[in-house]
Amino acid sequence: MRFGKRKTWLYITGITILFILTGTAIYGYLIYKSITDAVETMHQPIQREISEKRNEEITLTKQEPFSVLLLGVDEAEGDRGRSDSMIVLTVNPRLNSVKMLSIPRDTRTEIIGRGTDDKINHAFAFGGAEMAIATVENFLDMPIDFYIQINMEGFIKIIDSLGGVTVHNDLDFTSNEKHFPKGELTLNGEDALSFSRMRYEDPRGDFGRQVRQRQIILAILKEGASLSSLIKYKEIFSTLGKNIKTNLELEEMVEIQRNYRAVTRQVEQISIEGSNAIMNSIYYFIVPDEEKQRVQGELKKHLELQ
Repeated sequence: MRFGKRKTWLYITGITILFILTGTAIYGYLIYKSITDAVETMHQPIQREISEKRNEEITLTKQEPFSVLLLGVDEAEGDRGRSDSMIVLTVNPRLNSVKMLSIPRDTRTEIIGRGTDDKINHAFAFGGAEMAIATVENFLDMPIDFYIQINMEGFIKIIDSLGGVTVHNDLDFTSNEKHFPKGELTLNGEDALSFSRMRYEDPRGDFGRQVRQRQIILAILKEGASLSSLIKYKEIFSTLGKNIKTNLELEEMVEIQRNYRAVTRQVEQISIEGSNAIMNSIYYFIVPDEEKQRVQGELKKHLELQ
């Protein structure tokens, strides 16, 4: 099963958008102005009022659970690009928890709007965020309330705009010609990417990588909430504005800040199992129906849809 090397920064940047950006949404006029400018640049609504998988629109002021699709995209001039990473977050304030599911990019599924079966990451290339959302909703049989589309450069720049992050490394290893000794490490954006995506040298495999991913997430949350980071708000929000597209509006971000901040205390990464297959000389990741139903049930239960 291949996940793609860009998955990790997407976890981190997505969580950063939801809970660091919104967490400072009421910090004085100057920061407010920087946020509004960034959100105006980021805002890109989709052409629908409500998901077909919901009976009625969610109300954030009532602290209802919601979902987010994170799309990691390498964009080139004149080219929409492909979503190399697709991660679904379900957020439940009553349980104070977030569940994160990474959908393997080669997962074979129906591409909604084209009527063909293909790799799930091709949906974005065919029809942008809207087709990607519709395809993921069909695959998981659940609504996607919001999306956050993140450019590859965003991860590195956000870490650097925070002045780096500090983690405790429990495994001595080398990745991309960079040595990471055991102990406390302060990492810039490039190093944090290498640190958090390494898997093959870790005897724990994916579990070890998830431990490092979680460390980076928590380190960003801590650094993003610090006074020193607030002083650098202009650079941080400028970086976010240039690398993010989302249908979240400022008012919704403020409501998330007010009503959902405690959910970061419990972030659970869940996985989806499957097998590799070659069809017509093309590599796919095949998810059995039983496994798909298991994951669908877990996420829908977290959204209180069951």
